[in-house]
Amino acid sequence: MTYILGGWQSDFADNWTRKGWEIADAFAEAVGEGLAAVDLEPKDIETGHVGNFAAELFAGQGLLGGFFALAHPDFNGMPTARHEAACASGSVAILAAAAELEAGRYDVACVVGIEQMRNVGAEQAAQHLGSAAWAGHEYLDTPFAWPKAFSDLGDEYERRYGLDYRHLMRISEINFDNAKRNSNAQTRKWAFTPESFTANDETNPIVVGRTRKQDCGQITDGTSIIFLASPKYAAAYAAKRNAPLERIPKIKGWGHRSAAIPFDNKVRASADDAYVFPQVRRAIEDARKRANVSLDQVNAIETHDCFAITEYMAIDHLGLTAPGEAWKAIEANDITIGGKLPINPSGGLIGGGHPVGATGVRMALDAAKQVSGRAGDYQVEGARTVQTLNIGGSATTTVSLVIGT
Repeated sequence: MTYILGGWQSDFADNWTRKGWEIADAFAEAVGEGLAAVDLEPKDIETGHVGNFAAELFAGQGLLGGFFALAHPDFNGMPTARHEAACASGSVAILAAAAELEAGRYDVACVVGIEQMRNVGAEQAAQHLGSAAWAGHEYLDTPFAWPKAFSDLGDEYERRYGLDYRHLMRISEINFDNAKRNSNAQTRKWAFTPESFTANDETNPIVVGRTRKQDCGQITDGTSIIFLASPKYAAAYAAKRNAPLERIPKIKGWGHRSAAIPFDNKVRASADDAYVFPQVRRAIEDARKRANVSLDQVNAIETHDCFAITEYMAIDHLGLTAPGEAWKAIEANDITIGGKLPINPSGGLIGGGHPVGATGVRMALDAAKQVSGRAGDYQVEGARTVQTLNIGGSATTTVSLVIGT
């Protein structure tokens, strides 16, 4: 069992270039603010992990673990590692840190998720992000690989089950609404009209294929940080603060699956399966099995919505509906705050922002906030168990965590 002592998230509306920041500045801010949030000192941390996808491409920077000792000299000598799994990089970093604790190597770990993405133009950003597809083989006819990939996912849902664009726009509308409650959400001050969530080429223009502007998660500069602890360390931490150990969030279960990198390969492989992405379904089930919980014991979800169709897929893969019937949960308002199973109370990637390497860490932090009653204006009443679903590439890597008290 791995405990989450707490953490911190940057303001995802920030543009680091406009602030005159390098990625190292944002890293140092996250570490400093994170340590203050959990009342720890650099010397207390025994191992450091970084989730990041494409710092070499966006910032010309690798070897991000070296930023720990740059942030504070007391980190000098601490073992560090950087983990890459596209949009699931942050979650893979968490798994690696948790494994070290569970193996007994260390008792307290720091996990930083970080990505700088707003320092280049849209097409350059899309090219960098497209490196998580099969380079030189996929999406050679468009500069926007991921809007095209998830347009193809919409096509597959249309072919298998039928698909109404109104349901995708309701997902986006809910996530933008939730983001207004979140003081760190990138879009919290954005304004929309009803026409923004229609197939209107002026208010909601096409990006590529069936993907439109409001389908898309955001290009974001952002960091998120969490501190993980062994049961022994967590007990001492709680006792020192006269706090009950049982109120500290825990990673109760995890699932981690991978598939072949090309989108078409995945779709062909699932032709006879009820689910479009069987490995996503398996990661979700693995996490619940390890946590010994069922879907009806989960109180909220933080899921990947890099595009609205991604969340549409997640709804049925999570088991909230039968395959292809996510529209039923959307029409019943089951996924809203106050609904049967709130999804992305934080605003998710569409409303909250998507700094790729930080997203999995942010999801875990938001889940920990929910189950400890510290999510503020986007708190789900009575939340004690939250599941995350973090997807890298076209579901090439999937990580799901069950976090509870």
